[in-house]
Amino acid sequence: MLIQTMLERQRTYFLSGKTKPLGYRITALTRLKAGIIELQTEIEQALAEDLAKTSFESYMTEIGIVLSEIDYTIKNLKKWGKPHRVKTPLALFHATSRIMPEPFGVVLIMSPWNYPFSLAIDPLIGALAAGNTAIVKPASYAKSTSSIIKKLIDHCFSEEYVGVILGGREENKQLLDLRFDYIFFTGSAEVGQYIMEKASKHLTPFSLELGGKSPCIVCDSANIKLAAKRIAFGKFVNAGQTCIAPDYVLIEKSLKQTFIDCLKISILDFFGTDPLNSIELPKIINTKHVERLMNLMESGKVVIGGETDGVKIAPTVLDDVAWDSQIMQTEIFGPILPILTFDTLDEVYEKVLSKSKPLALYLFTNDKRVEEEVLANLSFGGATINDTIVHFATNQMGFGGVGASGMGRYHGQYSFTTFSNMRSVLKRSNWIDLDIRYHPYSAKKLRMLKKYLK
Repeated sequence: MLIQTMLERQRTYFLSGKTKPLGYRITALTRLKAGIIELQTEIEQALAEDLAKTSFESYMTEIGIVLSEIDYTIKNLKKWGKPHRVKTPLALFHATSRIMPEPFGVVLIMSPWNYPFSLAIDPLIGALAAGNTAIVKPASYAKSTSSIIKKLIDHCFSEEYVGVILGGREENKQLLDLRFDYIFFTGSAEVGQYIMEKASKHLTPFSLELGGKSPCIVCDSANIKLAAKRIAFGKFVNAGQTCIAPDYVLIEKSLKQTFIDCLKISILDFFGTDPLNSIELPKIINTKHVERLMNLMESGKVVIGGETDGVKIAPTVLDDVAWDSQIMQTEIFGPILPILTFDTLDEVYEKVLSKSKPLALYLFTNDKRVEEEVLANLSFGGATINDTIVHFATNQMGFGGVGASGMGRYHGQYSFTTFSNMRSVLKRSNWIDLDIRYHPYSAKKLRMLKKYLK
């Protein structure tokens, strides 16, 4: 009843029209930013409790990204929120055409445990910018961060505007049995399928930010030392629990050993000789995932790492990994990096295309021809060339998946558009009315029509 009551109160609040003025939305975002800054130390502490993140990593991958998104949205919201003119076909002369954004209504945001703060608040920014009310359901595994999110939201907003529901599967089920005007979900493909099924009963539009096996292709023209450093960063930040982490490396055979040697140096530089005792290495979210990841290590030969203390897993590199091995059948979502080799790019295309379309693709090459060929032959949600994961951090480009890795895009203006109904409005004048379209039709009218519709 609590959930249903919150939904009904939010729908009443939305229908009152209070959330629609752009000034109201900007004030809400300003209040959210102030709240985050005020509670920053507590947010960092919560992330440390849930995932053993340092303050630096918490700010870089969660808090800082959110603050940047708020600033960018506030700066541009007046422009995004205005109706804008588009061209009108000559056949509709004399008329004007406009795109007029409006909020959907009450939206549901369901966030995951791996980046429990940013992946809850980032979509909320878009929802509020578009003029919606919102119910946020944080991840149950990240209990401390979920609690601080509730404290933050309760501090900044009334429950009839933005509310937080804590809990696990039962609360998720109750939420998804209700009719929302939009659902934004970040998580696994399996749960994404369930979201689609539940949303279809109410014909509710949705965005799914999922994951998959994001390949990292290293070609002979690449700077191997720098590639290894950047791949190690992208793979082992947040202990590999990142939806866009390089899932596996495909590297030209002649480069493999040099690449592994460079990875060893980077991992040593990042985490020292005893990674399990390094404050720089986050922990795995729970014991179940530790056990799952340790079982995946049996898919190849451990050449770096492989140790665990039951809470953390050392950055691990696997060699001699077969394409049909267990680790290549599922998203790893942990600090294990399989190395596979290729002789030609045709092999790469065959292997990558045999999998579901990935959320991200990484290519290391200094050959423009190779870059263009790979981008033309492979499909993915987003890519970074000669680096990893950083395409997520830009406000200028939309972020999202394709196929099994997700649907819908957000960040910056894409967030505003995602949470808005972009209405098309055409206005005809009264001073002219061509009779071509009216009965009775004739050969002359058809000739004129063909000219107009060219």
